[in-house]
Amino acid sequence: MSEVSGTPETSGHGPSASPRLLAPAGALPIGAEWRAMPHTSDVVFPFDGSVVAQAPVSGERDSLDALDAAEAARPEVAALTAAERRGILMAIHDRVREEADRLVELLVLETGKPRVDCRTEVSRTIVTLQATAEEVSHIGGETVPLDLQELGRGMIGYYTRKPAGIVIGIAGFNYPLLLATHKLAPAIAAGCPVIVKPAPNTPLATLELLAITREALAAHGVTAAAAQLVNGDPIVGETLVRDPRAAVVSFTGSAKIGHLIAQQAAPRKAVLELGSNTGFIVAADADVEAAVDAVLRGGFYANGQACISVQRVVLERPIAAQFSARLAERMGELVVGDPRDERTNVAPVINAASGERIRAMVARAVAAGARVLVGDPGAGSGSGVGTGALAAAGAAGIDPIVLADVPADVDVWCEEVFGPVVALTVVDSIDEAIDLVNDSRYGLQAAIYTASLESAFAAIERLEVGGVVVNEIPGFRSDIMPYGGVKDSGIGREGPRFAIEEFTVTRMAMIRPRARG
Repeated sequence: MSEVSGTPETSGHGPSASPRLLAPAGALPIGAEWRAMPHTSDVVFPFDGSVVAQAPVSGERDSLDALDAAEAARPEVAALTAAERRGILMAIHDRVREEADRLVELLVLETGKPRVDCRTEVSRTIVTLQATAEEVSHIGGETVPLDLQELGRGMIGYYTRKPAGIVIGIAGFNYPLLLATHKLAPAIAAGCPVIVKPAPNTPLATLELLAITREALAAHGVTAAAAQLVNGDPIVGETLVRDPRAAVVSFTGSAKIGHLIAQQAAPRKAVLELGSNTGFIVAADADVEAAVDAVLRGGFYANGQACISVQRVVLERPIAAQFSARLAERMGELVVGDPRDERTNVAPVINAASGERIRAMVARAVAAGARVLVGDPGAGSGSGVGTGALAAAGAAGIDPIVLADVPADVDVWCEEVFGPVVALTVVDSIDEAIDLVNDSRYGLQAAIYTASLESAFAAIERLEVGGVVVNEIPGFRSDIMPYGGVKDSGIGREGPRFAIEEFTVTRMAMIRPRARG
């Protein structure tokens, strides 16, 4: 891109510095104690590949022990009053807010996301904790008119919501702190013990969340086994998911792994927030400049590693040339470089394997007829091509790429790229645009830019997704709203109120005040 940023002189510490942690070194919160782990793995700063920490790694036995401890804690956690659960969550909220700056630093180092995105993640985490605490007072039930049928004449019926049991929360690497919070906080609100498994390459901020949570539990006289964390290879998570004591598995990650987890968890509940290849429609009557701005804001945040970032842009023909030209002109506004720099918008993706996968997808699209409108698919591949700001990242460094005339049958259009790549195509009508967005195995969120209420409501009614955004980026998410997808993008909903419902079960009471003789 036309602007780059290098390593800031006042970044606070170098990429190899060991971050200060609340969690005891080399230990994981398993059972009521912090258990020392014999093995560790490197946590790597994606920008330059330097090792920033050694993360403790657990094994299959540790997962079984965590389940044993959670099962033993289940009656105590279920018996917590609403006031106690709310108090615990507000205590976590207050401590996270106190540690916000340090958590931002941890997220920058382990995820490689630009500082601005990490700051947003921590802010959203704080909001989610407070919103979940407030939602505790709204957990309830309803009366049921049993006398609708003659058999129920004279009877009283109502249901309440009870804790489902142990919740397993498995989070992705792109928003590790926020995603873990969307599982841990509603579990505590619902009265369920929770075992969290972070992505192996981004465990640091999540470990801090668990340390804070267990401090809050102890301050309220509750066993620390109510909130635990395991970290390691797939067998560590599979052991949790397959165990019949796990009442609910809440997973955020790829569709492939999510489908496997659903099979492993069956017949118990799986709440799946999976990937997508988000559609973004720009109508002929749209404010083109605003739509271009939305692609800049919505296509490259978190280095493109967001399941609702702009990926497929569908342009109505009358504005297609104007939009494409203006987007190409404005791509230079994106600052590419060191994620620790306040100015940076785009930094390297999580690792070299992801970088190579993304380049291969782009190469296949170009071979099938797509044009590279902006960017160099070879940048960061070791060829020496591309911005010097990403040279240290090697294959993980990818300059933002915009492809035009992308065929609908190539994987950069059909699948989730999960990187800084946006694909453009042109259609002749809003109906055709909606049909094209719907022609996907995914359906998380989609967006339309238009000045027409008719077009906006056509999109809302017809797009086969969990959420439709009008005149804003498809990556818009309020942390209190019901969030989730359809088709291969998942099942169930997150957001404090809705996750609590997922983590509870109804218990029906059917009462005849006076027994019949």
